[in-house]
Amino acid sequence: MITIFYRLGGKLLMSQSETELSKLTTKDVLWIDILAPTSEEKHSVDDFLGIIIQSRAQAEEIESSSRFSENERAIFANTNFLMPGPEDYTMEAVSFTFVDNCMTTLRDVPLRSFTELQRRIMAMPQGYVSGYSVFASIMDQRIDLDADMIELMTKEISQFSKRINQREDINEEFLLDINQLQENTMIVRENIVDKQRLITNLLKSEKCPDALNRRFGVLLQDITSLINHTNFSFERLEYLQDTVVGLINLDQNNIMKIFTMVSVLLMPPTLVASFYGMNVYLPFERWHFAWLGIVIFMLILVVFVIYIFKKKKMF
Repeated sequence: MITIFYRLGGKLLMSQSETELSKLTTKDVLWIDILAPTSEEKHSVDDFLGIIIQSRAQAEEIESSSRFSENERAIFANTNFLMPGPEDYTMEAVSFTFVDNCMTTLRDVPLRSFTELQRRIMAMPQGYVSGYSVFASIMDQRIDLDADMIELMTKEISQFSKRINQREDINEEFLLDINQLQENTMIVRENIVDKQRLITNLLKSEKCPDALNRRFGVLLQDITSLINHTNFSFERLEYLQDTVVGLINLDQNNIMKIFTMVSVLLMPPTLVASFYGMNVYLPFERWHFAWLGIVIFMLILVVFVIYIFKKKKMF
């Protein structure tokens, strides 16, 4: 599907037909949004721009350090947009191409930030004078969504901290949940850093309008704040992870301590029972109540061992 936003006669119009491009120039078009295009739609946009737009496979193969490039005619930029799932996050590649004042986006899945922006453009067209301003709005909304995801992760971290303080379900599964949240935090941070690199490179380009420098500067400040927040969240998760590991080790040590204490307490009675279990003559073994005396003697030994341990503060 293709959606075209263009100005004609001072009015901002929208069309979903690639044939409309034959009547326009790159200076008339504000934004061409291509969603899961057919080969005909992509070729039509390529012919209109006079360049070949990168496909999704090409965008995914590009290294993170080389996702921005430009030539005399166009700017090519690629980034990933996070899609939150029930447990983890997935990344969807989006390609941006700038030719003159026209911005072209290529994606394979619907994105909330794009849908909301398309409605806003039609509602307030005066705020969008070029494809670069549309790009700034996309990044602005995307950063807001990333901030929402970070806020949700912060709430999850607080819930984990509360569960640790209350000693609720502190086990290996709980530790794996913390590890998954750590992984999600790293994914979000990586995605935010990728946008920071993209905006910084765009600011360095001579094709970027100087009027948007201040707006891009504010976006970079917001991104820096989010990166600092994710760093703090990751450090907090590491602290929680160490705490959980310490509590699990402490519980295991207490269990081993109990087994050790029981073994030590039973050693003296076991020694006495071993003596009287031998097939040799021993004192008092022919007494009628000798077994009772032996049992009492073993109990006295147990009480004596407990007394020694308590005196040494080992029990």
